[in-house]
Amino acid sequence: GSLLNLSVNDHGRSDSLLLSWDEPEGGAEGYSLTLSSLGSSTPLQNGSAGPNITSFWFLGLTPGIRYKVEVTATLACMETTSQTVTAQTSPSPVRNLSLSSSGSSAVLHASWVHGHGQRDGYHLALYHSDSQTLVRNVSVLPNASAFLFDRLLAGSEYALRVSTLAGSSQASSSIHQWTAPSIPNQLRLSPGSSTSLVASWAGAAGAAWLHLALHNLLTQTVTMTLSARRGLTSYTFQHLQPGTQYWLGLSATAGPYTMEGPNATAWTYPLSPGNVTLRSAEEQSSLQARWTTPAGERDFYLVTLQEGEDGAPTRNISVDGDNDHVTFHGLSPGKQYSVQVTAVAGPYQASARSAAAWTQPLAPSGVSLSSQGSPYSLLASWEEVMGEGYVLALSPMEHPVKNSSLLRGVTNFTYEGLRPGTLYSFEVSTVAGPYTSSPRRITNWTYPLPLEQLTLSNQGRSTSLQASWRAAPTGSTSYTGTLRETKSQEWVRNMTVGNNWTNVTFEDLVPGRQYTLEMAAMAGPYRAPVRSATDWTYPLAPAGVTLTNTRRPLGLSAFWDKAAGDVDQFHLQLYSKSHPVQRNISVGPNTHNFTFLGLSPGTQYFLKVTVLAGPYRSSSHFATEWTYPLSLANVSVQPGQRPQELHVSWVESGGGRDHLVQLSVAESLSIIRNVSVPRGVTQLDLEELVPGSRYRVEIISQAGPHRTSSQTAISYTVPLPPLSLSARPVSTAWALAVHWETPPGERDGYLLSVHEEGSSAPARNLEAGKDSTNVTLARLEPGTCYLVGIWAVAGPFRSLPKNVTGCTVPAAPTNLSLTNPGSSSELHMYWNKPPGRRDHYRVILYSLSTQSRDRVQTLSPDAQNITWTHLEAGSRFAVQVTAVKGLFEASSTNITQWTYPLAPTNLTLGSLSASTLQASWAATGREAEGYVVDVYDPDSSSRVGRSVLGGDARSHIFRNLSPGTYYSVAVRATAGPFHTSTPNLTHCTREYDALLA
Repeated sequence: GSLLNLSVNDHGRSDSLLLSWDEPEGGAEGYSLTLSSLGSSTPLQNGSAGPNITSFWFLGLTPGIRYKVEVTATLACMETTSQTVTAQTSPSPVRNLSLSSSGSSAVLHASWVHGHGQRDGYHLALYHSDSQTLVRNVSVLPNASAFLFDRLLAGSEYALRVSTLAGSSQASSSIHQWTAPSIPNQLRLSPGSSTSLVASWAGAAGAAWLHLALHNLLTQTVTMTLSARRGLTSYTFQHLQPGTQYWLGLSATAGPYTMEGPNATAWTYPLSPGNVTLRSAEEQSSLQARWTTPAGERDFYLVTLQEGEDGAPTRNISVDGDNDHVTFHGLSPGKQYSVQVTAVAGPYQASARSAAAWTQPLAPSGVSLSSQGSPYSLLASWEEVMGEGYVLALSPMEHPVKNSSLLRGVTNFTYEGLRPGTLYSFEVSTVAGPYTSSPRRITNWTYPLPLEQLTLSNQGRSTSLQASWRAAPTGSTSYTGTLRETKSQEWVRNMTVGNNWTNVTFEDLVPGRQYTLEMAAMAGPYRAPVRSATDWTYPLAPAGVTLTNTRRPLGLSAFWDKAAGDVDQFHLQLYSKSHPVQRNISVGPNTHNFTFLGLSPGTQYFLKVTVLAGPYRSSSHFATEWTYPLSLANVSVQPGQRPQELHVSWVESGGGRDHLVQLSVAESLSIIRNVSVPRGVTQLDLEELVPGSRYRVEIISQAGPHRTSSQTAISYTVPLPPLSLSARPVSTAWALAVHWETPPGERDGYLLSVHEEGSSAPARNLEAGKDSTNVTLARLEPGTCYLVGIWAVAGPFRSLPKNVTGCTVPAAPTNLSLTNPGSSSELHMYWNKPPGRRDHYRVILYSLSTQSRDRVQTLSPDAQNITWTHLEAGSRFAVQVTAVKGLFEASSTNITQWTYPLAPTNLTLGSLSASTLQASWAATGREAEGYVVDVYDPDSSSRVGRSVLGGDARSHIFRNLSPGTYYSVAVRATAGPFHTSTPNLTHCTREYDALLA
């Protein structure tokens, strides 16, 4: 026959083949086409084409399959010619191709879903995006769906192409992805100058971009940001503030990934202060340093004062960075100083120094001008002061003398050949640098001759002494005397009289004191050799003599006022009319009290005190007093049998008559009750007190005019327990709200104990204020019962406990799921176990498709799943699981699911006409939600019709079908997302001839 020149092309479609041929010579009446799998003789598709047709599409093919196609041309006179060709459909590309680094810097994970059809294998090509170089070229088996690329570069973008291979054809899919960047390390930030910082780092090759942010820590602002491509390892930040601390943060970016890197801090160098000066301040011995504030910032200035020419540091002062001066006080006068000002910023410094300056010198101190007993010379002397030297001037009142200068270190100078009895004036000044101190001036005289036969007598008086003497030889101008206390040598009085006096009386002296008088003849301010005399004033009797009790130890203390004047000693005489023995005691002059021990309690004693001064004495009047009785011992106060009572007990120690028990509130100290009890009673109950209050008890023993108090005892009454205790769960949190009512009386506070039931862990204790009536116990386990105890606390005592049990609300189950295992009568239910405890779970199944009753199951507290069986097919159900603890519940959210429907039964087919086909069926069990009726061409297995019907449909007619043709029909019952189908049933439509017959 004639050749048809068959050719096949898929034109890029993986489910179709286009068959083309040449029309034979003489034409053809028609063509028939048969497609089958290579190696199989069973036709998969048949087709036909009329005359003048030279191409035909085979559709609905499987990608990647090799097919055999035979074309038969019907020629004239019933002749035929055939030709066969083989072809393969293109493969389908992979679906859902993904490439992920999962945060790794060296690994990319590729995964995909197989495309429809068949394939010979896959080819994977991985490219580095920046360099466009092929990194990996891999072929994998056709059933592979994932591949791991490792040893990749960090922070780089890669492109992956996955090619599906089938014969000589392929279908490709591509995707891009980045590896995570690696973090740079060894970040350093160091100053380059006062306005720049140099940042350097290592290990930056693993990041596509580096982001640097420089923060000014002083202003808390971002100073500069920088983004740099891969490879940069250092950067210099310019135009910064001097002396400022900066913080640098570094992060690495690659595609969608950003990794925070290290950070560093550093300071820029500070600038040194300018124009540093040191000058005298207004105050004496002070210097003020000044400077010009440089640009930028600094932490502070360190101002160092240096002394002398060698610049030895003597003072350091730190001041704020905004200051521009410092004043140094209390410096040494007449010294040379300089100052160094250092700006400090972090670990860095910048200094400047001033020129030298002097402090004002002081005038010499301790200046004296002495005749040394000679009428012809004067010795000038002074104390050394700082400076370079001294200027001296000596001048008699009538004749001036020229000035003279001495170097530093000389502190005296003797003037010889002076006139006796002449008044001289001496001046000395200190010189230091440009300064001269104010002068110090002093005058002096030459010496006279002494007096003779000096005496001193008290003449029986206690406050005066009389001095007498014989006049000195000619030449004295006056007499001067100094009266001193002999023992202490303290000055008492000076006297000066003319040279014609021979006696003087000193009044208002201290009684009983020894005095010494020194007298000399005077010429100007100087005296001749001194003469002396001594005597005592008469002592005074002691005053204010008293006798008082001492309680511990038992005795009497004698007190007397210090009489005017002095004494050598005191003599004490103590006696009692009931005891013949007398006590005599002598004590020193500085003693003004004495305690007599070993006396009898409750006895009256008499005392006389005598004072002795030199050869003289005086006695006081008599004083009298009683000894104290003994106090009670071991006073104890304890709570009584009831909260309103206190029990007081004591031990008698002897002495005294009655006892007085005094009760007071401890805080106010006011006595609220006095109870008198006779001797011999050793305990007492105090009633009708306030519970939980603090009381003070003191017991007084009486003997004579005196009382003796016992040691104070303090105790609490027992507080009353709280009222109406309750513990209820807090609805919004796993906590318990504990409430109570305030009981009568007082308390210091409340103590609560919380113990988890069934737990061996120790109880949790907490305290509440005395005015509290509620406490919320937080951070408890959900669905757990706790035993809560509460006490009122007063001092060391607690009330009787009140206990209550409260349970927290259980936690609701989470992640509830309801799945269909492919069954028409079962559903599987799962949930996550919530935290805490519960008594059980209540699980409810609701039927949403019928009016059947809800199904309820009670499960153990550890259950996490349940299978519902014997359910109605093709129905929709909802479920809910509730955690139950006592009266409290917590429910999950509701979810729904369907059971599979039952397949229709009794499927029958019939053809009423040449182009129709009727399908009829019966429903099984409950009516389905709907039906889907499909009709297929049995030869090509292709669907030629579909109808979606309601749940009440039981038949359907397909129209416009081909007469005399076999068709396959299937009916599916649907319920929600699920469906169940009948087996396919085949039937033929009627022929036209059958209809005509």
